[in-house]
Amino acid sequence: MNAVVDTGISVRYVDDRIAVVDKPAGLMVHDSKLARGETDFAADRLREQFQKPIFLIHRLDRATSGCLLLAFDREAASTLGRVLMSGEVEKDYLAVCRGWPEESFTVDHPLDGGPGKPEKKPALTRFQRLATGELALPSVGFETSRYALLRCRPDTGRFRQIRRHLKHVSHHMIGDTSHGDGRHNRHFRMLGVHRMLLHAVRLAFPHPVTGDRIDVTAPLDVEFRKTFVLFGWDESLR
Repeated sequence: MNAVVDTGISVRYVDDRIAVVDKPAGLMVHDSKLARGETDFAADRLREQFQKPIFLIHRLDRATSGCLLLAFDREAASTLGRVLMSGEVEKDYLAVCRGWPEESFTVDHPLDGGPGKPEKKPALTRFQRLATGELALPSVGFETSRYALLRCRPDTGRFRQIRRHLKHVSHHMIGDTSHGDGRHNRHFRMLGVHRMLLHAVRLAFPHPVTGDRIDVTAPLDVEFRKTFVLFGWDESLR
């Protein structure tokens, strides 16, 4: 394998055909209409890092951190693409939302494809509440503000699916400036948390060549861990 160049993106798994990396929050995956003048992209860094072509198997929003899957050749990429479409890939996310939702719930709500793609398609996300917290900051009609840590597992991969599904059930994601609640976002900024609280914590899938099950996790970054400290949550909650 070629020498690996350090571009600030942590590698969680790598072999001759594929890799899983830990994309930092705030870094766009690739150039697109949403880039708005951006010049720094994970895809470019990864080509430099691995010193060879890379094929992205899925995407993460700029504000989202965590596991990103890529292949080094078209054959592996094609196989992984089929695996992704078949539902054999498990994608677990951690998110912090406003309110205390039920211990487990499912949002089955069609979503469009984002700007310029008005057609709505089926979209389903399963949620599990892992922990709750409360801040002595007033909310509308209440003296305190309640929050919850969620494990999110999208069965489909629609545009900003988790963020939009949480908005749909009025449990807006913290730090989401597009679909969230500005008052609660400000609460967290006041407390030193300045990122959207969505992290792709785990990715599990069959290897495109061997068929072996690959199960990879990505650690929380410093900003996300501030929230765990704030509420006294155990970092083993995943």
